[in-house]
Amino acid sequence: MRKIAVFFLLFLGMWVAKLSAQPALAEGQLIRFIQFPSNYVDTQQVDVWLPPFFNPNVKHNLLYMLDGQMLFDSTETWNHKSWDVDDIAGRLINEDSIPPLLVVAIYSQPSTRRANYFPQRPYEMLSQVEKDTVQAQFRRTGLTKTEFKPNSDNFLQFLTKELHPFISNRYLTYKEPSHTAICGSSMGGLISMYALCQYPAIFGKAACVSTHWLGGHPTENSPLPQAFMNYLKEKLPDPQTHSLYFDCGDQTLDAYYPPYQKKVDEILKEKGFTESNWKTAYFPGQAHDEIAWKSRFNGVLRFLFEDPKK
Repeated sequence: MRKIAVFFLLFLGMWVAKLSAQPALAEGQLIRFIQFPSNYVDTQQVDVWLPPFFNPNVKHNLLYMLDGQMLFDSTETWNHKSWDVDDIAGRLINEDSIPPLLVVAIYSQPSTRRANYFPQRPYEMLSQVEKDTVQAQFRRTGLTKTEFKPNSDNFLQFLTKELHPFISNRYLTYKEPSHTAICGSSMGGLISMYALCQYPAIFGKAACVSTHWLGGHPTENSPLPQAFMNYLKEKLPDPQTHSLYFDCGDQTLDAYYPPYQKKVDEILKEKGFTESNWKTAYFPGQAHDEIAWKSRFNGVLRFLFEDPKK
C-alpha cells in the first residue's frame, strides 16, 4: 500500500510540476509542485530548487526550508523581499565552498502558519493554568478568536512521512541525517528546532534564524519562552551527531530575542554542544525581515554544509 501511495505521489508530483510556472532565478532551476497532497495537513505548495549544472546521477545534500514563498523571487512575495536562496546557494556551490544540495521549500499560509510551526510538545507540557494564560494572551493580542491548537506534530508527520520519502524517491540524495538539514526564520526557526529534536534520525542539522522564542506577540508573564527552554533541556539530540545554528538581530521584533537566546546558549553548553557543532550569531542593527536573513544566509549555508577540512 505504501509503495502505491509513493508511486501516486511521484506521478502526481511530475504532473503538477509540468503545469507550474517558473519564477525568475539567478542560479539553478526550480521545480514547483502546486498541490502536494497530505493526510496530515492541508494541501501544500512545495518548490524544489536544483543547483547549477544539476546532475541527477550525483548524490545531493538536502535542505528543507520553511516559508518557501519568501525564498527565491521578491516579485512573488507580499513585501517584495526575499532570501535570494538561489543566488547565494548557487554562488557557494559554483565556488566549491559547499557541496551540491537541493533546497526543498515548503510554503506557508497565514491561516495555518502559527499552528503548523508552533512546537506542540512544549505547549502540552504546560500546566492548565499556563495554557489558559497563553490562550487569553493570544485572544487579547488578536492572534486567535477561538482556542489555539498547535498542529506541528501533524505538520512534521507530513514533512517526514510524506514529503521526505517523495523527495528521496524522486532525487538521488544522501540518506544519512548528517546530510539533511532544516532551516526557517521566526516561527520557522521554532519548527526547525522542534523538527531536529523530534526527528533526529532524519534531520542532522537545523538553522534557527531569528527564532521566535516569544511564541506570540510580546506579552509580559508569558510561560512560552520557558516552556521552549524546558523542552530543549529534555529533548536536545546528541551533540556528537547533530548540529545547531541560531542567530538574531536587535531591531524590530528581533529586539526581544537576545535575552532568551542567551539562556538557550547556556542550555546548549550544558548539553555538550561546542563550536564544532553549534553556533549562535548576534547581528546588532539588524531587523526581523528577509533583507536581514538574506545577508546572513551565506553564513547559514557554510555552517550547515561547508567541509571543515577545507
